[in-house]
Amino acid sequence: MSYVADTLSNLIHQTAFFNLTWGNYLMILVACVFLYLAIRKGFEPLLLVPIAFGMLLVNIYPDIMYSAEESTNGAPGLFHVFYILDEWSILPSLIFMGVGAMTDFGPLIANPKSFLLGAAAQLGIYVAYFLAIFLGFNGAAAAAISIIGGADGPTSIFLAGKLGQTALMGPIAVAAYSYMSLVPIIQPPIMKALTTEKERKIKMEQLRPVSKLEKILFPVVITIVVCLILPTTAPLVGMLMLGNLFRESGVVKQLTETASNALMYIVVILLGTSVGASTSAEAFLNLDTLKIVVLGLVAFAFGTAGGVLLGKVMCKLTHGKINPLIGSAGVSAVPMAARVSQKVGAEADPTNFLLMHAMGPNVAGVIGTAVAAGTFMAIFGV
Repeated sequence: MSYVADTLSNLIHQTAFFNLTWGNYLMILVACVFLYLAIRKGFEPLLLVPIAFGMLLVNIYPDIMYSAEESTNGAPGLFHVFYILDEWSILPSLIFMGVGAMTDFGPLIANPKSFLLGAAAQLGIYVAYFLAIFLGFNGAAAAAISIIGGADGPTSIFLAGKLGQTALMGPIAVAAYSYMSLVPIIQPPIMKALTTEKERKIKMEQLRPVSKLEKILFPVVITIVVCLILPTTAPLVGMLMLGNLFRESGVVKQLTETASNALMYIVVILLGTSVGASTSAEAFLNLDTLKIVVLGLVAFAFGTAGGVLLGKVMCKLTHGKINPLIGSAGVSAVPMAARVSQKVGAEADPTNFLLMHAMGPNVAGVIGTAVAAGTFMAIFGV
């Protein structure tokens, strides 16, 4: 009888209920909220579902994120293996290749002025950098945190790994992906506050046709120019442009399909779950995490504002030919930010079609964020 009682007692004590802290329960609640936002509200479900589920699992069963040294049987946890690929910058680079294979750079080629709007939207990165230093973070940590302002999760993970900020990678990545998902909520109030109804109603001229030769030369030229100036950007810019060259060359259809579909979705699963699994209560619930979340929001808001304000300047200089709303798409949440520009413009005038015009700054923002990351790497000698 005592054997049965001891066995039952052991089984009961093996359940998670006896090992969870209040912090674990709080993180489980946060994971459930993220799942609700992704499934019910449709906020970037491809990102939020794996991130939220990784968050859920690690706070129920922490061993899933243990390294071989931490594990009792000497074998690393499943998500730790995935996380190593984040630390080595493999998954973020592959994500960039998939984005390149899925994205049409035609709007950017047709309207090169979009590069200026993409650059202006990086304002949030540099504002957050100096604020992070003011709040007590060292230079490398401040740089890794500030890149959240580009609304680019893969670049945030890439830079945090390269600058040796793996301890902050979880909060940085979750903040970056969360703000990417919340673009439809965060950006519109800022866009409307900085523009007049008359400006939001501006209709832009149709973009010129872009030749196949231009689309093929663009990724090659951008790779050469950017990587010669900032060689540290090669893993991100190079893979982005390689994916786009697959798409535009027309001779490697199988590679294009693989990079933009099967491989892309596999990488999203690995990246999302491992990022979510880095948010155990012990690692996530601290003052630094709160600072990172606030700094990320500030960076994202200033990035949006920077793009819109330069859009207003360009609107004045072109005598009303540019709708300032497309400047907000300069943050590199592709293509969500461009869709938000379209949505806010359509609210002012249902016949206004800004999506393709906004895709120019949107793509420029991806390149701009990668350049900002490369600049920080150069500054810190990585």
